[in-house]
Amino acid sequence: MFDLRRVAVAALGAALYGSTPTIAAEPVGEAVRIRTSVTGSGGPIAERDAVHRDERISTSRSGLGQFVFRDGSKLAVGAGSSVVIDNFVFDDAKTVQKLTVAAAKGTFRWISGNSKHSAYQILTPAGTIGVRGTVFDFYIGKDGTTAIVLLEGAARFCGPAGCQQLTRRCDCVIAKRDGTMTDTHRAGRSTLSTLGNRKALPFLSGDQKLSASFGSMSGSCGISAAIEIKPTAPHRARPPERATPQKARPGKTRSNEPGKRGLDKGKKGQDSGKKGQDTGKKGQLDTGTKKGRG
Repeated sequence: MFDLRRVAVAALGAALYGSTPTIAAEPVGEAVRIRTSVTGSGGPIAERDAVHRDERISTSRSGLGQFVFRDGSKLAVGAGSSVVIDNFVFDDAKTVQKLTVAAAKGTFRWISGNSKHSAYQILTPAGTIGVRGTVFDFYIGKDGTTAIVLLEGAARFCGPAGCQQLTRRCDCVIAKRDGTMTDTHRAGRSTLSTLGNRKALPFLSGDQKLSASFGSMSGSCGISAAIEIKPTAPHRARPPERATPQKARPGKTRSNEPGKRGLDKGKKGQDSGKKGQDTGKKGQLDTGTKKGRG
C-alpha cells in the first residue's frame, strides 16, 4: 500500500509541476488510526500508511484520521474535513525547520512535537494560528468561520484586523473571513450556538472519540454541556371521567345528589308524622260527635 500511494502522489506531482519531483512523494508522517473513510491524493488511507508533503487528506461525513509526523507532532482530522500538509522542511531526523498545515474545512486537533514552536503554522480561511508548544482544537465552517479552543500551552490567532493571544486552558477565539474576530474568551455552552453547528468541536463534545495519545487532555471546556437534548413529551393529564347517569326505575325518580335524597327522606318522614296527627285529630272529632248524639 505504501509503494502504490507513493507512486500515485509522485504522479500527481508530475501532473501539477510537469516533472517528477521526488520531494512530492517524500513521506512526512504516517496514519496511526483510521475510522470509516479517509482518503489522500493517492487514494484511500489505511493505518500505517505514509502521508506526504503537499498531500490533501479528506475524511467522509463520519470519518476520522489520526496522523503522527516525523518530529512527533500529531494531527487529528475529524469528520467532513479537508487539510493539506502544505510545507514540510526537515531540520534533522527528529525535528523540522518548517511544518505548515493548510486546513480548508472541518474539525481538527493539533499536538506539537519536538521542533521549535516557531516551526509550526496552521493556515485557515480566517487567519493563521501560531503555535507555542500547544495542544488545541480548531474548527472551520463552510463559510470560513474559524474557532480555536486552547487545551494546553499557548497559541496566537492572527487575522486581517489583528491578533488575539490564547494563554489559558479553554481560551477561545472565533474569527470570520471578513476580518471580524472575538476577543479571547472562555469556551462554554454558548460556543456551539455561536458557530451554528452542534458538531463543530466533536473531540470536546464527545461526538468523536480519539485514542489515548490524542485525547488525554481531561475535560471538555463546557462544550459537552451544550449538546442539544431532545425534550421528553409532556405528560398530558387525563380529563376527569364523567359519572354515567343511572337509569331511574319505572314510577320512581332517583336523585343523584345525596343531600337532596336525605332532604326528600326527611320531608317524607315529616309528611308521615303530619298524616298521623291528622288521623288522631279526626278520631277525636268523630268520638266527640258520637257522644253528643247520644
